[in-house]
Amino acid sequence: MKNMGEPPHRPEPPDIPEAVAAPKSARSIQLVWLIPLIAVLVGGWLAVKAILDRGPVITISFETAEGLEAGKTKIKYKDVEVGLVNSVVLSNDIKQVIVTADLVKGAERYLVDDTRFWVVRPRITGGDVSGLGTLLSGAYIGLDIGKSGKPTRHFTGLKAAPVFSSDVPGREFVLRGSDLGSLDPGTPVYFRRLQVGQIASHALDKDGKGVTLKLFVNAPYDQYVTTDTRFWHASGFDVTLDASGVKIQTQSVVAMLSGGLAFETPAGSAALPPAAAGAEFRLFAHRAEAMTNPDAIVMKTVMVFRESVRGLAPGAPIDFRGIVVGEVTAIRVELDPVKLQITIPVEVNIYPRRLGSRLVKQRAVLSDRERREFLNAMMAKGLRAQLRTGNLLTGQLFIALDFFPHAPKVKTALNEDVFELHTVSSGLTELQETIASITKKIQDLPLGEISADLRQTLQSANRLIERFDTDLAPEARAALADVRKALAATEHALKPESPLQQDARDAMREIARAAQAFRILADYLERHPEALIQGKKEDEK
Repeated sequence: MKNMGEPPHRPEPPDIPEAVAAPKSARSIQLVWLIPLIAVLVGGWLAVKAILDRGPVITISFETAEGLEAGKTKIKYKDVEVGLVNSVVLSNDIKQVIVTADLVKGAERYLVDDTRFWVVRPRITGGDVSGLGTLLSGAYIGLDIGKSGKPTRHFTGLKAAPVFSSDVPGREFVLRGSDLGSLDPGTPVYFRRLQVGQIASHALDKDGKGVTLKLFVNAPYDQYVTTDTRFWHASGFDVTLDASGVKIQTQSVVAMLSGGLAFETPAGSAALPPAAAGAEFRLFAHRAEAMTNPDAIVMKTVMVFRESVRGLAPGAPIDFRGIVVGEVTAIRVELDPVKLQITIPVEVNIYPRRLGSRLVKQRAVLSDRERREFLNAMMAKGLRAQLRTGNLLTGQLFIALDFFPHAPKVKTALNEDVFELHTVSSGLTELQETIASITKKIQDLPLGEISADLRQTLQSANRLIERFDTDLAPEARAALADVRKALAATEHALKPESPLQQDARDAMREIARAAQAFRILADYLERHPEALIQGKKEDEK
């Protein structure tokens, strides 16, 4: 038994070999660092590849961020995704929204100065409906590649989708008119009632006196637009009331609802090549005005009237025996403080070419002085301007030029700024003056004295009638009774059974027998004329 006070017996440790340091190996070090190195190379390659595969970054400024969302809104070209919006922020002046977007690789060549971006939303314009797919998928940014050679990365977004794409064949033209009417981007353009284009945009002129429109005519219809082509407002239901009457023109149902434009080249125009893209044209109010031949030579004239011109308006025709030779441009009122007279000067444009090209010795073009001399010569022969009613329904007036031989001779100075063509009063005014003159003469008559004389005459006639009834009437009745008796006796004598008629018949028979005896005697004497001397022979007795 072990003693409790002795320490426990510890076993001997096993023999452990002494560690010996191994020599350093270069191969073992390369194996340790190979994996990190490969990871670095792969990461660098991926980073370089990401940079190389990354497309251009652009910025687009819009007025509002409606429908736009970073990381979700896409950029599409012909419904193909070509980019993604990565941020939407306000500009420094907080007036616009700056959209930053990443485009796909290879899009650099499309980023030129006239490339256009816009937000695609549901839209109805000019009878056309677009963007309905965005009701389900949400808005996206549309892209139209431009044709400019100037690269850029900063763009201004359009307020609305463009009417036509840059790759659509056709040409764009410019119109200048006095007012916009019912036109709007997307409004159709018609050629012979066939829709051939659309209004692209419109803007007010800087001076505020007109509007400028841009329209696009699709190919191949753009070849029918020449330098002599006329454009006009072609609203669906156009009613015109003027001095020539009531005119009604209609177009298609779409034009009836939203208006439109139409164009045509006059039939008598010479064959001309198609107009160049960007050519400017005048926009007329209606077809009748558009198809009127343009007048290169205009003679400004003034006509002074001293009567009411109610019903006369700018644009009213100047008519010479049924031919329109000019139009009214302005109507004013002037007060002469010396003569204390109020006159109405009417400014008109006279188109000399409409009067013929052989005015003086077959010369097609006359100088301004020669035209004034010609009008002076015509006024010396009685040429005058006169207001006349063009339409009884509307009460509109026009100015007629005609010859009045009894008009006093007048002459206008050739050196005046505006040539004055003298006027005469209208027929209605002359009638009113005549009626007024007759009324005045009637008023000047001594109606009181005439009435007194007429009263005396009537009293004398009454006395004569009373005398006739009292003195002459009984004698007249007796004479009439005698006449009636004489007529009755005559009627009795003329009856067939009356003695007078019997005696008359007997007398007629005796006369007939006497005539027969004379006839026998005449026949005998014609055979025996010697009987007048010798007498009738015995044997003939």
